[in-house]
Amino acid sequence: MARRTATRGSALLTTLLVVGTATVAVPDPARAATPATVCRIRDGRLTEISGMVATDSGFVMVNDSADEASRRRIFFLDTRCAVVRTVAYPSRPRDTEDLAVGPDGTVWVADIGDNDRTRSTVALWTLSPGARRPVLHRLTYPDGAHDAEALLLDGAGRPVVVTKQGGSAGVYVPSGPLRAGATVPMNLAGQVRLPLTTTPNPYSFFGRRLVTGGATAPDGRSVVLRTYADAFEYDVTDGDVVAALTGGTPRIVPLPDEPQGESVSYSRDGRFLLTVSETAGQPPGTLPTVLRYARPATPAPAGSSLPAPTASDRAPTASGGATTTAPPDVDPRVGAGGTRSLLLGVGVIAAGLLLAGLVGVVRARRTRR
Repeated sequence: MARRTATRGSALLTTLLVVGTATVAVPDPARAATPATVCRIRDGRLTEISGMVATDSGFVMVNDSADEASRRRIFFLDTRCAVVRTVAYPSRPRDTEDLAVGPDGTVWVADIGDNDRTRSTVALWTLSPGARRPVLHRLTYPDGAHDAEALLLDGAGRPVVVTKQGGSAGVYVPSGPLRAGATVPMNLAGQVRLPLTTTPNPYSFFGRRLVTGGATAPDGRSVVLRTYADAFEYDVTDGDVVAALTGGTPRIVPLPDEPQGESVSYSRDGRFLLTVSETAGQPPGTLPTVLRYARPATPAPAGSSLPAPTASDRAPTASGGATTTAPPDVDPRVGAGGTRSLLLGVGVIAAGLLLAGLVGVVRARRTRR
């Protein structure tokens, strides 16, 4: 989740992007259904919401790595978005970014954010029903540090972490059972490539490429990943979430113009997708609002082409063309497959320029130590 600073963009983002071949039809954002308002959150401790999950009694939410101790808690809300209780951590989390709830009611907190990619371990906290404190489980990546904001649970209750990076996002799973007080290595199980859309959002092109949250349907038969712009729902067969993400064709729900959308959940009856945005940096009086979107009915057909990119869909050019604002915590390490597809036909721009430009973006949120 990103905190704002006065500087959002950078003159170094001088990348000419040409959209290459596409194989998934994208719904027209202009025809996107208007979401229904579920409730508004008036508790001043919840302004940088990075994770949300719906429960039978309401919602569970977390902020990102907040400075104030009162914000670094697990928040339980009723169906009207009023906070009814909070749970503290036994030690300070680093950067909590997403939530999940297991079939037994265990709440999973994904402490996996790492904007600067310096963490030697990431963590998952589990809060069992009736427990007073969550339990810490540490994990390591097999290929260096990653920033991540999405947590899913597969049919066996195994956590699945999806990284926040452009192009192809990494899908990681623990190599064995989690153990309290121990560090478990993760394996790279595959990569997920999201279709490119034209949905308007605060970060334009970049906002459509970065995975900022995820959720598993109550019946386990589907999962959803979201970006700042859209939700992508995948069918799950036999509980195999990895296979769904790495080999499935998603259905797309545009989430246009959410101010800082990073959270997504299924409703408890599984009929809707729910989102909430943070409001830090928004106009005074803006309240975080839980929105409800209808789930898509059918998969997007293969073999269709994407609409041509408009000026607002292109990154800034050296000649001063269309401009955009990159998310403050954009991952500069675009996957190899994403680079080929997104920069197709750009023979004059070296990959190093893209890396330099993105690294030059001033990140508005730093991971707290």
